[in-house]
Amino acid sequence: MIDASRREGNQADFAETGRAETPSPFNGPDRPHFSFGVSLFAAMLLITALSTLLWLSSNSPKLDRFEDPERALDLMVSRTMEAQDGLLLASDWQQQVTEWTAGSNDVERAQAIQWYQELVAATASPAAKLRLAILQAESGHPSDALAAANIWAAGDAPLSLYAEFIDAAYGESPLTSEREVELQSALAEALPAGWFYNHLAAALAERAGDVALGATVREQMHARGARIQALSQLLTGLELLGLIGGSLMLLRFAWLKIRRVDGLRLHQPGVPPPWPGGIGTAVLLRGGALGAVLSLAFISMAPAENVSLRAVAIPMANLPLLGMAYYYLLRPSGLNLVTGFGLQIQWRQIGRLAGVVLAVVAAGLWGEWVMGRVAESLHLANHWTEWFDPDLVWASGSVLTISLLEYVVFAPIFEELAFRGILYAILRRRLNPLPAALISAGIFALAHGYGLIGFISVLWSGVLWAWLYERTGSLIPGMIAHATNNLLVCLAVMALLR
Repeated sequence: MIDASRREGNQADFAETGRAETPSPFNGPDRPHFSFGVSLFAAMLLITALSTLLWLSSNSPKLDRFEDPERALDLMVSRTMEAQDGLLLASDWQQQVTEWTAGSNDVERAQAIQWYQELVAATASPAAKLRLAILQAESGHPSDALAAANIWAAGDAPLSLYAEFIDAAYGESPLTSEREVELQSALAEALPAGWFYNHLAAALAERAGDVALGATVREQMHARGARIQALSQLLTGLELLGLIGGSLMLLRFAWLKIRRVDGLRLHQPGVPPPWPGGIGTAVLLRGGALGAVLSLAFISMAPAENVSLRAVAIPMANLPLLGMAYYYLLRPSGLNLVTGFGLQIQWRQIGRLAGVVLAVVAAGLWGEWVMGRVAESLHLANHWTEWFDPDLVWASGSVLTISLLEYVVFAPIFEELAFRGILYAILRRRLNPLPAALISAGIFALAHGYGLIGFISVLWSGVLWAWLYERTGSLIPGMIAHATNNLLVCLAVMALLR
């Protein structure tokens, strides 16, 4: 273990080009030999698996990921719009903070309209068309809604009825009290309670001069929005506290670096690892290929209704690689999984560990904020299907627990072991920290199968966690930061949608 006052010496970091040399313990007759043909086959299998994943994620219809995409989109847009309604009752500074952290409400409405247009094109659902028209009218585009209603008027039920709703609520023709009562009754049967129903009902009441009903509906809308906004603001507050505290830690570590004091090292040997790059690559290819085959077999054979089995999917995909890494890499080096990956931290280092994790979480949040503002200016966004998880929204308590275990425990542990502990470490045998981090994080991001914005977000996180391993010599800070990141995402989804 190295004390906090230890000088960096020739320790490599992202700004330095030098790479520490370590003697190899693998010389001799017991050196493992791996067939080039098997390694090539394993590499081709991994490339095929990754290419298939990328092809499916980019070419398969995103709405096919859900059994009932209309229900999912209705919930997501309704809750998002209700949160916006609740924000209208908040103070000016709360509105400014929310817009600074989450982006513009107008952008969210534009995205919701785009997603509903996609749903309508894919399903031709009459209810989806009605919701799209309501959303357009309430977002300042009543002419688009009225143009659609004009087409529906000549069609069959229920679109002809929906045309009457839109024309009565947002058109210029007078609306009598008697007709308003009839339409309100029909609307109660056509749409379930929620943002779309409430806004259309309020618009009908106000057009007919029914002030009391309009005020009652608006009050209900703001109350629902206030409840959602309260949870969102609680999470925003926690993130801001973490951002402030982590930013202070970033400044502290920067000051220590200026003073040439290594305030980050937690464990040795760290990276580059003591095993040869060639042997490490062979192990990586074989272990990764075997994990991919086991995962495919598991997905194909496991009963779809047995959700609890999903919890073992991530360990199953990574255990072959970890087993081979222990047998061929760690053990010959005189290491085990704990000492080889720095999975043991002394009590006197807990404070430093907490500071390092907080600093990296803050760096991740700053990166997400920058990416959000850039994406907003370029009119880019994650597709809603990439972060809407039915198990976090609708599942029972037991299934929810399994999902959280998968996202917050298993994924951080096994993904950090595989992508940073092995992949990044192997790349560091040949490359300096930054290119090694970018390559390992790029593969890590591609494996998630997200779109452009999601890819960049995961890439940024992967680079940060590789930097953590580089500077601390331990995977524990990256595991904790990874778990924190996933937990924040899960809590955000649950606070808004569950």
